[in-house]
Amino acid sequence: MSDSETRAETGTDAELDRTSGTHSAPEGRTSASEATEDGRHDEEQRKERREAKPGTASDPTGLTETPLRVENLRKNFGGITAVDDASFDVDAGSLTGLIGPNGAGKSTTFNLITGTIAPDSGTVYFNDEDITELAPHEVARKGLARTFQIARQLADMTVLENVMLAPQGQSGESLWRSVVPFARRSVRREEGDLLTRAWETLDFFDISHLAHEDAGTLSGGQRKLLEFARALSTDPDMLLLDEPFAGVNPTLEKRLLGRIHELREQGYTFLIVEHDMDLIMDNCERVIVMHQGRVLADDSPEAILENEQVIEAYLGGTV
Repeated sequence: MSDSETRAETGTDAELDRTSGTHSAPEGRTSASEATEDGRHDEEQRKERREAKPGTASDPTGLTETPLRVENLRKNFGGITAVDDASFDVDAGSLTGLIGPNGAGKSTTFNLITGTIAPDSGTVYFNDEDITELAPHEVARKGLARTFQIARQLADMTVLENVMLAPQGQSGESLWRSVVPFARRSVRREEGDLLTRAWETLDFFDISHLAHEDAGTLSGGQRKLLEFARALSTDPDMLLLDEPFAGVNPTLEKRLLGRIHELREQGYTFLIVEHDMDLIMDNCERVIVMHQGRVLADDSPEAILENEQVIEAYLGGTV
């Protein structure tokens, strides 16, 4: 029996008292009673493609060859065009970098893809399905998760509770299931499974020793790990990471890179925004360059480094 299984077996009752199904869903989450049948079906399909534990291979056959396709996205803010007819795709199982100078439109593109803001025009496809009009929680339910430049967490809850709240469509979010005896038993069983998976996820990111600390007390690097852990807990097929290494010390950066490569080898797909050119060139097999809202180049790292337009627009004339 693994350490995480032992902890889960011996500590389940105590933990479930603190993270019981009677908690209310945090702001922005959709309760299970409000979740659509389509959403539940999407979640079940993803779980069938992966064993119920973090770090387990996603079945690449469950994805299209290019799970993410962005076509002619445009977004204006007043008189400023933040994203200007941007088009690109991301191959399944790949580690793809998205780079560009400040103001190039990278984070806005992430926001458009994940439903945080609506585009003025253009289309986003995930696994050949148009997800352009979906809300963020609906996009996540399809299997597309993201992190943010500034890590977001529920500061007054523990690290363990933050991870346990991340999975979609939990039965305990329904009031009647939390209070009706026969339904509550199933809620407790489900949360026992969630607790086990949460410990496994924390172990995977080497932050299990912080499980009972309030998330608001973590360092910047630890918050990045927690946010990554929460994103992985949504059971995604693809992750969009927005500057995951910003403010992270070299030791933590190496650890985080190791986890990304492990997950990629197991079938996960990544699109990463990052300003560290060496990191992108050394770790990504493909790089997309944005400049003034447009896609300037889309090629291998070696070709990007030799692209004169990229050198002039982004690299300052020298490499």
